[in-house]
Amino acid sequence: MLKNTALSETHIALGAKMVPFAGFNMPVQYTGINDEHETVRTGVGVFDVSHMGEFILKGEKALDLLQKISSNDVSKLYDGKVQYAYIPNETGGVVDDFLTYRIDDNTYFLVVNASNIEKDWNWISKYNTDGVEMKNISDQTSLFAVQGPKAADALQSLTDIELAPMEYYTFAKGTFAGVDNVLVSATGYTGAGGFEIYVANEDAQKVWDAIFEAGKAYGIKPIGLGARDTLRLEMGFCLYGNDIDDNTSPLEAGLGWVTKFTKDFVNSAALKAEKEAGLKKKLVGFEMIDRGIPRHDYEIVDADGNVIGRVTSGTQSPTLKKSVGLGYVDTAFAKDGADIFIHIRNQKVKAKVTKPPFVK
Repeated sequence: MLKNTALSETHIALGAKMVPFAGFNMPVQYTGINDEHETVRTGVGVFDVSHMGEFILKGEKALDLLQKISSNDVSKLYDGKVQYAYIPNETGGVVDDFLTYRIDDNTYFLVVNASNIEKDWNWISKYNTDGVEMKNISDQTSLFAVQGPKAADALQSLTDIELAPMEYYTFAKGTFAGVDNVLVSATGYTGAGGFEIYVANEDAQKVWDAIFEAGKAYGIKPIGLGARDTLRLEMGFCLYGNDIDDNTSPLEAGLGWVTKFTKDFVNSAALKAEKEAGLKKKLVGFEMIDRGIPRHDYEIVDADGNVIGRVTSGTQSPTLKKSVGLGYVDTAFAKDGADIFIHIRNQKVKAKVTKPPFVK
C-alpha cells in the first residue's frame, strides 16, 4: 500500500502527475520538468517533501549516541546549527545520509531519507544502550522546501524569523503563516537557495496555501520530484539508493569531508584503514561531449572499451542543455578533465570527468 502525504489530494487537484516513490504517492511533475527546473533556478518553487523521515533524540546521552552512529563530529554543533553526515554500517557501506539539527545540548532533530525511515530507526535503536529518548515523528510531520533566489522575499511576510540573513545549514523556530513553533531551515538540495519548513500535518494545508498566496507576486509554482533530481544533479549532490547505498564506500563516494577520525564511530577503524591503503575507485562527475543520456548502471569504459566503472546518476541538464552524470570509476580515470566513455546502446559515447557543481 502506497502512503499518502497530508497534501496528496491537493497535488492531484493541481494536476500533478503522481508516481510511487520510496513507498509514497508523490508528485513527479506539474507543468513539466524543464519548466519547473527553470522556475527554481531563476524564481521560486515549492516541493512537498513530506515523505522524508524525522526523529527526535533527547537526553543526557543523546550526543554520545549520535557520535557513535554518525560519521561527522556532532560535538561541533551549536543550538540552531545543522550538520550533514552519513550513518556507516559495519561492513564498509552506508546505512543512510542524513541531517542533524541541534535544538539544545540534550535535544537533536534528525532528518533521514524516506526509503530508510524504518531501517535507520532500527539501526539507531540498536546502538541506543543508554536509554536515550527516541521519537519517530515522520508520520505526523509535513515538510515543504521553498527553493530559488526569490524564496526569502516570497516568504518573509509570513514569519517573524529573519530569512535573508539566515546562513546555509542553520535553522530557527518561530511563527510561520500564523502557526507557532514552526522550524525553518536553510539546507537546500537544489543549489538555488531557499528554506525548508517543518509543520505538523494538521497545519500543512494552511501553511501551503499561505506560501502560495504570499508568493503569487513572485511567480511561485509547485515543483515535483523530477525537477528535484535534475537540480540536485547539476550540483553533484548524492542521492541515496543511486550514488550511495549499503554496498558503496563513503570514502570512494567523496564523503571523506564528513568522516571525522578524531572520534570512534561505527566501523571507523576499518574506514580509516581503507583511507590509508588508498582508494581503488572514486565517485566523479562527468559531462557528455557527444550526444547521449547516461542512465543509472550504464557501464563506463576507457578508449579501448575496457570497463572502468558505472554510472550512478545521469540526466539532461536543463540549464546547460547537455547531459551530466555521476559515476564510480577506477582511480586512474578520476582526474578532472580525463576522457571516459559511457556505454549507451552498444555505442561508446564520449564524456569527460568534470568536478561538480556543473552549474556554478
